[in-house]
Amino acid sequence: MASNYSLKINRDLLDPNFESYKLSLDPLPTYNVELEAAVEEVRLKDSQYTLEHVRAFGMFNYLHLDRWYEDSVFFVDCKGRVLNLTVTLDTALGKPREVFHMTPDPREDGDRLCASLSLTSSTWAALSDGTGRLYLLRTSKRGESSSSQWEPLFDEEMGEPFIILHSLSHIQAEVHTVEVLLLRIQKDTEESKGSGYSVSLEWITVTSSAAQGQEKKYELKKSRLLMGKAVPHYAAVEPQGKGLMVASEKPFVFTHVDGHPLEQPPTEPMDVDTTDPIYFWQQTAEDITVSVRLPEGVSKEEVQFSLTGGRISVGVRGFPPLLQGQLHAAVDPEASAWIIKENKSLEVTLQKREEGPTWLELVLGDRRGEYVVSEEQAALIHQRLTHLTSEDLNSGGDVDKPPCNSQELEDCDGFPDDGSSLTHFDGQSLKPTQVVNLGSHQYLFTVDVDPAEMPCLCLRHDVDALVWQPRPNQQGDMWEHVATFNALGYVQASKRDKKFATCAPNFSYATLGECLRRVFIYRQPSPIDTVLFNRKQGRQVGQVAKQQVASLDSNDPVLGFRATNERLFVLTSNNLFVLKINNN
Repeated sequence: MASNYSLKINRDLLDPNFESYKLSLDPLPTYNVELEAAVEEVRLKDSQYTLEHVRAFGMFNYLHLDRWYEDSVFFVDCKGRVLNLTVTLDTALGKPREVFHMTPDPREDGDRLCASLSLTSSTWAALSDGTGRLYLLRTSKRGESSSSQWEPLFDEEMGEPFIILHSLSHIQAEVHTVEVLLLRIQKDTEESKGSGYSVSLEWITVTSSAAQGQEKKYELKKSRLLMGKAVPHYAAVEPQGKGLMVASEKPFVFTHVDGHPLEQPPTEPMDVDTTDPIYFWQQTAEDITVSVRLPEGVSKEEVQFSLTGGRISVGVRGFPPLLQGQLHAAVDPEASAWIIKENKSLEVTLQKREEGPTWLELVLGDRRGEYVVSEEQAALIHQRLTHLTSEDLNSGGDVDKPPCNSQELEDCDGFPDDGSSLTHFDGQSLKPTQVVNLGSHQYLFTVDVDPAEMPCLCLRHDVDALVWQPRPNQQGDMWEHVATFNALGYVQASKRDKKFATCAPNFSYATLGECLRRVFIYRQPSPIDTVLFNRKQGRQVGQVAKQQVASLDSNDPVLGFRATNERLFVLTSNNLFVLKINNN
């Protein structure tokens, strides 16, 4: 039975005083490499009409970043060549060089998907030609052997066309193993409603086998199939192939192992707390109002209430406390009070010692309550945040002319379905072990930070964007909050033409790319040399977060988008642009 899990935010990584990104007109040095042959862009066919086809193939990132060798990217052109560009000097980029040439497939284009590449380790790569063929390639150390060609050691047809989502390699007992995760969208003959398609994830394991002194031969050892109804936002195999993590709007379940159907156990309820909240709470700038549900027929004499400056305890004689623990901030006990309302609930009024600051939670770590936002508070929040998404370069000053319409912001500010979840599957039992409900957290992007770790995932939390690093070995804390991009969750919601999003591995900046031309850079707050004052509040500003906008010299659609600590790479059909973001 899978246990429900909550993501634990590191509040030291949050900045409640963040105001906005200031537009910087500093130019971003941009360099352009013209391609000899166009990128192999596969356009969707009439038969690929569903939203899942668009998500998987229409929004595909054709550019691949080498996690082991910084500022090195790969892509596949229309001639079937895998090309590499490694930047050492921006002003002398040179031409992309060929590292592998795929064998042409006689199959008609109607059955073809986009070619996909996954760099498995510092010396291995997995490649799909888009027709159903999988290559496992020995690349040698890519950073050292700039002229060497990649050598295919596994080359097999794997059935229907697929794209590669993730791959990794590991060695156990001198046996080299490669784990690869494939995605397909297939016709579902059993479905009478909906799109008529299902999404499959095939997790395959390829191992080396050879007698002493012979050349190693790689062969398929195991295949595990998961089925679902939505293209996952995130899917990755954990190190050593011990498990799998999937983030998706709809659940996935293992159905086959090595082609044989799994016996599906009777559906049992997940260990998720679906009970109603024990208490509700609201707040103003001056006080907190808490409504605690009471058992029927409780009298005033049976209520046990205790309140000090920083702690609260509410309960009924003979029962465990209904609400107990450390308050988010100090209150004034003498100015606080409680009453019983309609014999159903206990209403507590807490007077804040410090007026103004918003409480993020009532009792630290208590998840049994629900925060209720009043209409007045909601309007105030939107009023304070409208400037974050303004595209007016001179927004903010004129009260009579607001920079944008809050009604319009609501339309692009939706949340995912309640069924959206992040699940960890055990590699042996193939059953989910931990599940996080992402119902209120929009998925923003995936980014590789450390080659030794699983890819990170970035989620929207309120207005911010929080980066989470999976730690599968830490059962009690499987996802660690490692970075925050202030207000990025709110900012990206206004970018109607956004196609790609990512960030630098060192979290120095986040970036959004539109379908055509425009690129937005959002830098982390940094100290400023000059004296700057906030005119409204009359206080000195010590740090400023900058926003920069670049417009590419191309009319072709953006097909690839990858960020390193120093540079941003943007791929179009006929050009590869390199933007210098940081000087490290």
